[in-house]
Amino acid sequence: MSDIDTARLAEWMDGAALPGSGEPLKARFLSGGTQNVIYEICRGEHRCVLRMPPPGAPADRDKGILREWRIIEALDGSDVPHTEAVGVCSDPGVLGRPFYLMGFVDGWSPMDTHGKWPEPFDSDLSARPGLSYQLAEGIALLSKVDWRARGLQDLGRPDGFHERQVDRWTGFLDRIKRRDLPGLEVATDWLRAHKPLDFVPGLMHGDYQFANVMYHHGAPARLAAIVDWEMGTVGDPKLDLAWMVQSWPTGDDDAAAMSYVDMRGMPSRDDVVAHYAAVSGRQVDDLDYYLVLAKWKLAIVLEQGFQRAGDDEKLLAFGPVVTGLMASAADLAETTDYRG
Repeated sequence: MSDIDTARLAEWMDGAALPGSGEPLKARFLSGGTQNVIYEICRGEHRCVLRMPPPGAPADRDKGILREWRIIEALDGSDVPHTEAVGVCSDPGVLGRPFYLMGFVDGWSPMDTHGKWPEPFDSDLSARPGLSYQLAEGIALLSKVDWRARGLQDLGRPDGFHERQVDRWTGFLDRIKRRDLPGLEVATDWLRAHKPLDFVPGLMHGDYQFANVMYHHGAPARLAAIVDWEMGTVGDPKLDLAWMVQSWPTGDDDAAAMSYVDMRGMPSRDDVVAHYAAVSGRQVDDLDYYLVLAKWKLAIVLEQGFQRAGDDEKLLAFGPVVTGLMASAADLAETTDYRG
């Protein structure tokens, strides 16, 4: 990963009157890939994190970065755990692409622990339920944000949200499809014929799961920040809930579910959903609708990766995951008692 121009960054930060003015600036690469790169920025005693598209990212990622900034800036002062909004630069002349700076979170990500929880959650199963309840609480609090009052009226188009979900993703699949996906027609027809019991628009993350949150160190579990807002929009927050629990294990022996984290000792899906409902104030009687939508949509999203896999073993592994998700969506559609 190429280094960023720390002299140009320091000059811009000084001009923006950001903390650490005049101090030497050090940048350390943290993570990233084809869509985003993330650096830790240190100036004296001040630390923050820089996020921007890499040089080869598609041009629309520039708008995406600025969109992410709008969301985290709008969350400042809310109850939602998030990174502090420090500063934004829309001028690609500074570092080559637009970027923003956010507060450094002194915590840990489930994606950094290689499938094992840090202590005490690794050895003390009784401490683990809090990780799940805090996860659910994060999007419950997000769903309560007054997005209009925070200037996000144009972030999404909530009118016709559910109809557009089906039309958009079936159209997308038609463009990339090179194999049959059993259950696709059943699930798609069911989604077109059914609707949620109610639809209260709200701010949603779009890819909500353990992979996209950070926790404070130590027990009890406390959510430190929701991160990676690439898919953030104003839509239906209960799709975030279904996205989070669509692969929730049915028991400790359910090895096929949530395989990237150790789910032993976690509360049941019903208990996690009930906690979401209690905090958000939203009814969850129509969860099956959202589960069908989440499984169906995720199958299509992952199918794109599978179709461009080539020799990439990680993307090739999406193949059976996609067919399993689509079959599960169709099975739930055919067996649920939901009649919305």
